[in-house]
Amino acid sequence: MAKEISESNPTANLDQQDGNADKFNVEAAEILANEALRLAISDAVPIYEQLLATYPTSAKYWKQYVEAHMAVNNDEAARQVFSRCLLNCLQVPLWRCYIRFIRKFNDKKGIEGQEETKKAFEFMLNYVGADIASGPVWMEYIAYLRSLPAQTTVEESQRMTAIRKTYQRAIVMPIHHVEQLWRDYENFENTVSRALAKGLVAEYQPKYNSARAVYRERKKYVDEIDWNMLAVPPSGSSKEEVQWIAWKKLLNFEKGNPQRTDNASAVKRIAFAYEQCLMYLYHYPDMWYDYATWHAKNGSKDSAIKVFQRALKALPDSELLNYAYAELEESHGAAQAAKKVYENFLGDGVNATSLSHIQFMRFLRRTEGVEAARKYFLDARKSPNCTYHVYVAYAMMAFCLDKDAKLAHNIFEAGLKRFMHEPSYILEYADFLCRLNDDRNVRALFERALSSLPPNESVEVWNRFVKFEQTYGDLASMLKVEQRRKEALSRTVDNGESTLENSLQEVVSRYNFMDLWPCSSKELNHLSRQEWLSKNLDKKTENPPPANGATNPSDRGLLGIPNKSNVPGKIVYPDVSRMATYAPSQKPGHSAPALSDVSNTTQNGSTVNNGVTTTAANDILKNLPPSLAMFVATLPPVEGPSPDVDVVISICLQSNLMPAGGKIGTPQQLQTGPAPSTSDVSGSSKFKQTRDRKRKQRQDEDETSTVQSQPGPRDAFKMRQLQKAQNANSSSRTGGSASYGSGFSGDRSVSSG
Repeated sequence: MAKEISESNPTANLDQQDGNADKFNVEAAEILANEALRLAISDAVPIYEQLLATYPTSAKYWKQYVEAHMAVNNDEAARQVFSRCLLNCLQVPLWRCYIRFIRKFNDKKGIEGQEETKKAFEFMLNYVGADIASGPVWMEYIAYLRSLPAQTTVEESQRMTAIRKTYQRAIVMPIHHVEQLWRDYENFENTVSRALAKGLVAEYQPKYNSARAVYRERKKYVDEIDWNMLAVPPSGSSKEEVQWIAWKKLLNFEKGNPQRTDNASAVKRIAFAYEQCLMYLYHYPDMWYDYATWHAKNGSKDSAIKVFQRALKALPDSELLNYAYAELEESHGAAQAAKKVYENFLGDGVNATSLSHIQFMRFLRRTEGVEAARKYFLDARKSPNCTYHVYVAYAMMAFCLDKDAKLAHNIFEAGLKRFMHEPSYILEYADFLCRLNDDRNVRALFERALSSLPPNESVEVWNRFVKFEQTYGDLASMLKVEQRRKEALSRTVDNGESTLENSLQEVVSRYNFMDLWPCSSKELNHLSRQEWLSKNLDKKTENPPPANGATNPSDRGLLGIPNKSNVPGKIVYPDVSRMATYAPSQKPGHSAPALSDVSNTTQNGSTVNNGVTTTAANDILKNLPPSLAMFVATLPPVEGPSPDVDVVISICLQSNLMPAGGKIGTPQQLQTGPAPSTSDVSGSSKFKQTRDRKRKQRQDEDETSTVQSQPGPRDAFKMRQLQKAQNANSSSRTGGSASYGSGFSGDRSVSSG
């Protein structure tokens, strides 16, 4: 849509952009910004204003906007743009643009203009001089001071003093080009006075060393930050999370005061880091809260208040920030200021939430007393957004804080006329009556509620009624309510007849207390499985009941029994002492030869594959399931402890694995010879040529050799048996010999005799 913007009518296209559901569309914003570059300034201004209304902390859009005005010599408009953005966008490129704008006016004004330019440089360095990218700014300022003319000796002395002080301020900053600044400073002092230079250089050498060390550490954190990212609300993307983590790391680094500066300098540096962070994480309430609380912990309440005010301007709908701001004011004894925060957030009360009503009512009870809270409750209950939570909150406030049980009872009764259809309100009212030991009214409340609630919404009320009778009633009333519950809830399930039958789970529900149960978890899971089976006797079972007893939660909810099947079982850890140590000496990149390429025949006629006879391999594979045996037979040779995952996956995809209940014959490879090689898949053809060339160089070409390229079994006993078989085969050979390392590690060493 943004691509349709035309030079003839950009405002109409902006209206289309406003109608876009995705207000923070970064791609569309970039297209608009690029389009504005090609438009006349009069047509581009609405586009820039639209962009900056959405991204008020985007320094690159502000810079592009002000440069458009400067290009057409619209100086007054450029000055106004600078006044709107400089203090909120602490980024060096934007501030250097401001210096160019100032120098454009003042370079022709003589001494007066020089002083104005110096003030502008000092103003810039006061705000962004600690930025890691401010090295060129310091160098530009020093070059400007050097270029100033000096008519008298006094002026020359003042100029040199100003240059020296600027150098001394710059070389203690952990910024880019700090090494170059130090070299320039040494040259400057040696040029002025070698005698004086020795003492000054010795004085500032430790400070420079500290700044350089901190710069190297800081650069690691700064390099992880995307300085071109636009400020958008968090969406949970991985890129946003990476940037959030990067900023948190940088802030923690700055809070540690790695340069060990004085408290004022450290506070200024940390505040600067927070300000830069909020340019990009502008819509993150947690960053605003961290910044404000950091100011409060450092004793600067006024700064914390200003941060909260800026935060609420950025995120006016954030309840969390409003509560945090009001809490800060209230904690410092400013009750009226906190009340104003609540009132601004509530507005006229039409769009206020029930939670905001409750929190303001509690605030009034703390700060102004019972009567103020009562008056507000009478107004809040008239709000169209008022829910039963407001009634419950004020009733419990009257009961617990004011010790007025009669008033609390009247409030619950008034709310019952409005919220009889809310099961949660019924349960809260019942809990209140239980605290008063008013069992007669509790039963009356349950009867009134159950007569009006539909069956599918009355499950929790029935369960609480049953639990109440189990605690306060006798056995007859207990059994009667349970039977009524089964009859009422039988209409809410498909197989209602099975629900009416008696179950041992009812006894479990009747005789448990808190986390004490009359049976074990295993027995309870067994009962749950039996309950599930009994309800599905006449159904075609597509999925068998879970082995852990995790039946339908609604089945247990009908009986008021919580699910205990989620209790984790005993965790079994591997026996580390039985693990074989892998210590290869094979050089990386030397792959083991394929099975089929190195199979040789021994004197007794048995085939040897990589040092393991076919008989021994078949004995091992016969103990495996048929499907697994076929899969193992097609596996490629393993080059050390980590096989090529892509090759293994390709073999898995090509394998014809039969289902668990199917029949499969013994693989032909296991009966007649070695397993088929897949070395061509893993690129072992090149090794094959190299191996053949080496064979021609051997003295005895007819000698057989054993190559261990397949991993042996992990069982320690079988490993020893296979090693014995290898030793027996190697001892039967004469003439030249080929000796290989551990058959299970992939090592190889060759010697010819």
